[in-house]
Amino acid sequence: MATGFSRNNKRHRLADNHRDIWSRSGAAARLRPRRVERGVSGPSVVYMLCIGLLLGWYGPVWLDMTWQNDSPAVSLAAPPDMLTATFGLCHSGGGINCVVDGDTFWFQGTKYRIADIDTPETHGPRCPAEAALGAQATRRLQSLMNAGAFSLERGERDTDRYGRSLRIVTRSGESIGGMLVAEGLAREWDGARHPWC
Repeated sequence: MATGFSRNNKRHRLADNHRDIWSRSGAAARLRPRRVERGVSGPSVVYMLCIGLLLGWYGPVWLDMTWQNDSPAVSLAAPPDMLTATFGLCHSGGGINCVVDGDTFWFQGTKYRIADIDTPETHGPRCPAEAALGAQATRRLQSLMNAGAFSLERGERDTDRYGRSLRIVTRSGESIGGMLVAEGLAREWDGARHPWC
């Protein structure tokens, strides 16, 4: 019995020695799961507050600058309309201030073609319906040109193959050609003429 007791005692002492060695080596610490801290530390809160304040203060300015740089052709406010004249009708030949047809006019001795639309032909229409719609578009353009000051904006090209100056005509930032399209008197220009008959 004494032998058994001493063996058990030896085993306990060996186990204790192993525990001491194990804990001294740091292996036990490596095997223990680390404590995960939850929440946000003090410096992180300060950084987040600073970033939030910067975005709140400068964010609108940065966004506005980025928007303007991405689209330089677009301005926030329409330029003031400075051009004005009294337009008559001139169905052929040159003129000073007169409307030739629904998308062509003379202004201060220069012939202009409205760059963003196509209207029915009045000179050599293909059918009576085109002639009637072309005459209506011509009268409406004359009315719109006489309605007040306007602006002439350059498009992608300066002139067409007939030597007419290509311009987009606007009033208060709105395209006069777009008005004719909305009224069914013109089509948006897509680079080619399409039949009206």
